[in-house]
Amino acid sequence: MASSSHPNNVGILAIDIYFPPTCVQQGALEEHDGVSKGKYTIGLGQDCMAFCTDVEDVISMSLTVVTSLLEKYNVDSKQIGRLEVGSETVIDKSKSIKTFLMQVFEESGNADIEGVDSTNACYGGTAALFNCVNWVESSSWDGRYGLVVCTDSAVYAEGPARPTGGAAAIAMLIGPDAPIVFESKLRGSHMSHVYDFYKPNLASEYPVVDGMLSQTCYLMALDSCYRLLCEKFEKLEGRPFSISDSDYFVFHSPYNKLVQKSFGRLYFNDFQRNPSFVDEVSRNALAPFASLSGDESYRSRDLEKANQQAAKHVYDAKVQPGTLIPKQVGNMYTASLYSAFASLLHNKHDSLVGKRVVMFSYGSGLTATMFSFRLQEGQQPFNLSNIVKLMNVSDKLKQRIEVTPEKFVETLKIMEQRYGAKDFVTSMDCSYLHPGTFYLTKVDSMYRRFYSKKDTMSR
Repeated sequence: MASSSHPNNVGILAIDIYFPPTCVQQGALEEHDGVSKGKYTIGLGQDCMAFCTDVEDVISMSLTVVTSLLEKYNVDSKQIGRLEVGSETVIDKSKSIKTFLMQVFEESGNADIEGVDSTNACYGGTAALFNCVNWVESSSWDGRYGLVVCTDSAVYAEGPARPTGGAAAIAMLIGPDAPIVFESKLRGSHMSHVYDFYKPNLASEYPVVDGMLSQTCYLMALDSCYRLLCEKFEKLEGRPFSISDSDYFVFHSPYNKLVQKSFGRLYFNDFQRNPSFVDEVSRNALAPFASLSGDESYRSRDLEKANQQAAKHVYDAKVQPGTLIPKQVGNMYTASLYSAFASLLHNKHDSLVGKRVVMFSYGSGLTATMFSFRLQEGQQPFNLSNIVKLMNVSDKLKQRIEVTPEKFVETLKIMEQRYGAKDFVTSMDCSYLHPGTFYLTKVDSMYRRFYSKKDTMSR
């Protein structure tokens, strides 16, 4: 590692992702739920949804992904100096998920690891990431790596929100001389107090959601963050920022249709700031909406359609490559944004060197930041091509097990009954789990959770 005095090019050195191998097809779910064909697949833009069975949860997924990253990159667990977790899936109101992960470091005797959990809806992972990056860039840094974990299981009560679930965990190794470098001066945040999506009932895993308000809040925060990013860019570079100044855009993805709307919104922002930022056909299409007030523009379905239509050719080039995993796995809350970024790496890794990627992170309630990365090849083993090879996204997606909607609903009922429960043993059926995966075995009479790791000998 670089000396601890002046770290340069601080950012993400390595990424690994884990999602449960059990999944349900959105098309099959449409049929099962008796909704119109295309409601989930076209209306939401989703293909498939991963979910945890009774042997998996946010802790087991985190243990799996952290162990996997350290092993794949041959990182000595003594070299981790800070570990931050972002999650909104409450397992315990006091004991952080981070403390469970300390089991990974026990054998090496490394108990000197700073950091705990960050919680605010889907934004916790970004807060955890910023904390680790700030630590490496600070005078407190001791020369070791930071490690960020984003882990969530998104489940909803029966009804229209249920198909927007999903589950995953992502681990990111943070340090200097990284292939994925933060442009730390290029960042804009928007924070306010709103009840758009929240989880006040501690006896239930399910959220209270105001769907329309949540979508409007997302787009308002997007506008605000984009405006700030543009202002900061102009101060730094002495010229205006537009969509053409970033090679790719990656969005937090509750469902893909919102990502399409969001990019259309940025395109409309560019048009309003300077019509010459968009092509002539788009200028003509968007001109009728130029005089709408902010509130009117959020409510106008015609504008929404016109935005998406006008921006589609740019969306296909700059956004679509980052949509693979969110469409296939579903909403992963804190892990959603970073799984979209992992999709971009997977799809475009051979042409990303020198490129800029703008990221938009949103968490209901509300917290949002737009920030950017610059990509460089990096040095072995921390280089883009190796990250993509070791993430192995294609095989992870191919090796999944499709279950019927009936089995999916049955599993969620079991999870509902077990939420907050004690004194039970799980099915311990890890037949569908890959070797190296951690799984929950039991919760004892004192609510203590116990996990095992599947080895090559397990059934």
